[in-house]
Amino acid sequence: MKNTIHPCIWFDGQAQEAARFYCGIFNNARITADTPMVVNFEIGGKKFMGLNGGPMFKVNPSISFFVKCESLTQTNAVWDKLSEGGKALMDIGTYPWSERYGWIQDKFGVSWQVMLHYQEGTPQSISPAMLFTHAQLGRAEEAIKCYTALFPDSASVRLERYPAEDKVHAGMLMYSEFSLASCDFIAMDGPGGHDFIFNEAISFVVECDTQDEIDQYWNALTEGGAESMCGWLKDRFGVSWQIIPRVLGKLVSDPERGARVMQALMKMKKLDLQQLENA
Repeated sequence: MKNTIHPCIWFDGQAQEAARFYCGIFNNARITADTPMVVNFEIGGKKFMGLNGGPMFKVNPSISFFVKCESLTQTNAVWDKLSEGGKALMDIGTYPWSERYGWIQDKFGVSWQVMLHYQEGTPQSISPAMLFTHAQLGRAEEAIKCYTALFPDSASVRLERYPAEDKVHAGMLMYSEFSLASCDFIAMDGPGGHDFIFNEAISFVVECDTQDEIDQYWNALTEGGAESMCGWLKDRFGVSWQIIPRVLGKLVSDPERGARVMQALMKMKKLDLQQLENA
């Protein structure tokens, strides 16, 4: 079975409230699991995880969610709903790349780039978007090559570069689209005075079927990066990942052994599937 990659958003006790908020805004959305620690939900058939992790990490615009809408009416409606209690990072309006585009940080701190789809009538879609800033500026294309070489069913789909007349940033990625394990992503180099970098508040969860898969992704992504606890790591670009067995949710929710599984999990960096199953 091929790997599933989905974003995890870190909340301070607001995961359920946020999931309900988002499911009331987007098409084909529903909550699929609701526990005190984790709330899983789907938007347009894509999985998201909300984690009640506490106040340790705060979401910032280094990773946002790019929403392409099928009509002008839908674009305005999504923008208006996300704006409730939020703040605009770029006001919605007409830009060289879109008839209707805006960048909003919602009331939970999560950032969304909302625009009218290139071809009106194309169904609504949502993709995580990485913005490479500060020390990572200029490394977006390197990251795409790294990720697409690692994950199956991956490809670089679209690369738009800063023009030659931009002497400082020429050749860097102004905008790009790529897929990892058939999941859509966006990446951009972000010049300018940004006051944020990648952190653990948004990570990407990789679900694996075997220990060999866990080892493969863990070893590749920690090269030049850093190991953390409970299956978390940072790669060489500062992006956070969780490398987990696909059965982890079933194991920790087992009423008989779930507590033992969690105790074992909390002692691990890279996860050991056999130890978790034997807990």
